Amino acid sequence: MTRGPSPTVRRRRLAAELRRFREAAELTIDEVAEKLECSASKISRIETGHVSVTPRDVRDLAELYGIVDEQRDALVQVAREARQKGWWHAYNEVFTGAFVGLEADSSSLRAYQALIVPGLLQTPAYTRAVLHAIRPDAQQAEIDMRVEARLTRQRLLTDPHPPEYWAVVDEAVLRRLTGGPEVMREQLLKLVEVARLPNVTLQVVPFSAGAHAGMEAPFLILGFPDQVDPDVVYVESTANGVYLESPADVHKYSLLFDHLRAAALRPDDSVALVQRVTEELIRDS
Repeated sequence: MTRGPSPTVRRRRLAAELRRFREAAELTIDEVAEKLECSASKISRIETGHVSVTPRDVRDLAELYGIVDEQRDALVQVAREARQKGWWHAYNEVFTGAFVGLEADSSSLRAYQALIVPGLLQTPAYTRAVLHAIRPDAQQAEIDMRVEARLTRQRLLTDPHPPEYWAVVDEAVLRRLTGGPEVMREQLLKLVEVARLPNVTLQVVPFSAGAHAGMEAPFLILGFPDQVDPDVVYVESTANGVYLESPADVHKYSLLFDHLRAAALRPDDSVALVQRVTEELIRDS
């Protein structure tokens, strides 16, 4: 995996720019579709980033919106970049949404998990144990592919230019014996190790904190290096995750994360708690 411009982020940026130019031209989606002799759903899907856009489509839209010269050429170049394949396409059976493409181009990641270790911090054995539990009917080949894909994702944290990663987890994540004592011991040691990385911060919300702001659902806030790419919130669910992009939603979850950080132990104390739980596990096994 090499860190670089993510086609997913480029597609998202292109979609926002095309929507902005359409609105500036005072045209509705239906009017654009009529003039280009295509369906309104195609224009809508282009503007929501659900489909890739060909350079030809971009030229047609640019002409309709009165975009010329350097602005038009820049949009066409973004369209070309957005149609490239990222490393995750090798795992298209595993990564079916835009999540990994967004993650690959992020400059900051703020994650909260209540039940399991965040995916970027999991050991292979822990990942297998989780997958076997949540996908009891999965074939071994599928499990192997998902583990391999997750390990590839984890290279993001040790990239020469990694994102700032801040993870807050509930103490239950440390206490839940996932995969047995040996698997859990290895996982806890991995948390201590990864927490030493200069770009990684780990905090634990202790049981003594009582009720807290993260009791509804796990979530991840993705930030990007370019200001034209606004933050995205990814809220996990048992079926498919939900992406939230409105400023109000991003602000809401940013506040939630700030409350979680305040309720959690300080980073050094969090690592110390992980080490204590590890020692208890060794002593009791």
